[in-house]
Amino acid sequence: MKEKNVTFITQAAMIAAIYVALCLVFAPISYGEVQIRVAEALTILPFFTPAAVPGLFIGCIIANMLGGGIVLDVVLGSIATLIGAAGTYALRDQNRFLAPVPPILANALIVPFVLRYGYGVPLPIPLLVGTVGLGEIIGCGVLGMILLTALTRAPKGIFR
Repeated sequence: MKEKNVTFITQAAMIAAIYVALCLVFAPISYGEVQIRVAEALTILPFFTPAAVPGLFIGCIIANMLGGGIVLDVVLGSIATLIGAAGTYALRDQNRFLAPVPPILANALIVPFVLRYGYGVPLPIPLLVGTVGLGEIIGCGVLGMILLTALTRAPKGIFR
């Protein structure tokens, strides 16, 4: 039982750290009204482990704070990632191609309002939904599915 808790916490912490590192390394494209967050590829990890749900949430909080995000962005942007991660976890027994759908939808529906009303981006909400959604499709849908495929083919035991 104790070993299982240590494994869960370790996995969550590693996922959070990798999420933050990817956001900072790719900072020029990780923030703003047009963003492709490479770290969002990690949002498929709840497909493999429940530890990814808090790991992604905490990683997003830290990345948004370090990226200079306003409080609204830190809170709502991180909640969007939490909702997406929880959705991916809920769909883990379904078709693997559904794994990136919850984070794409959660971010495309929440982040545009943060950009518009938190940062005062003058673009219309539907356009922001499109730009954020496209970035999420690239980050979660394309890069995330590449990661999911690689991890599915990896030796058993990576997340177990």
